[in-house]
Amino acid sequence: MTIAHPTEPVFQLHRGTAPLLISLPHDGALIPESLKARMVESARRAPDTDWHVSRLYDFARELGASILVPRYSRYVVDLNRPPDDTSLYPGQNTTGLCPAVQFSGEAVYLDGQSPDEAEVAERVELYWRPYHQTLVAELDRIRGEHGRAVLWEGHSIRGEVPFLFEGRLPDLNLGTSGGKTCLPELQAALEGLLAAQSDYDWIANGRFKGGYITRHYGDPEIGVQAVQLELSQRNYMDEDSFAYDEAKAARLQPLLRKLLSATLASQDA
Repeated sequence: MTIAHPTEPVFQLHRGTAPLLISLPHDGALIPESLKARMVESARRAPDTDWHVSRLYDFARELGASILVPRYSRYVVDLNRPPDDTSLYPGQNTTGLCPAVQFSGEAVYLDGQSPDEAEVAERVELYWRPYHQTLVAELDRIRGEHGRAVLWEGHSIRGEVPFLFEGRLPDLNLGTSGGKTCLPELQAALEGLLAAQSDYDWIANGRFKGGYITRHYGDPEIGVQAVQLELSQRNYMDEDSFAYDEAKAARLQPLLRKLLSATLASQDA
């Protein structure tokens, strides 16, 4: 099967002035109509979207951050998976480069409608590669101007997803691939801020250690640090209706601001 070429830009980039790039690879919810017609009804809502994270992080423009946001759903192609679809969590349930399974364990596609190898390759060229080319170019621009850069991967997910993990996910899940993608000083500063507050529980390098983008581009030796933060959606939205909750978001954003400010401060050290 082949797919129609996108009729709208596949991402939006806000270029900032600080040595910080915020990538939000699962914020997009758009599914082309021709592709949606091949999906089961429950998948057409794009339920596994990282809903509203671009809205939640919009304040970061005031900090001078660059922000990269896709338009299309992870069901079209998952921007946070390697192009060869190697599993990021071997031995655990997960979803792939062009997911055929929802986080609920249900199928994404109607019988016989899953993408074949050629279609997956086409989606990589049309949707995946432009996002990553822009991400690399922006990191290079930032590093050229500031001598260093930090990549912040903003994600969110339902707080309980039995298909993917047992029990309740902590409110905030910091991932640095076990400390490999950032300097110890940045890791310590972020953990210190999380430990100093009592409104949200948290963990570092638990179930979410950082996806492909964090692991692939985070390289402190060349002056690029990377951090992933996976938020439980219950803390800023209604998980069932997908509606943004202004009051919950306003309560969470000051902590996010502190984390990003500490990240920038570490770049000045």
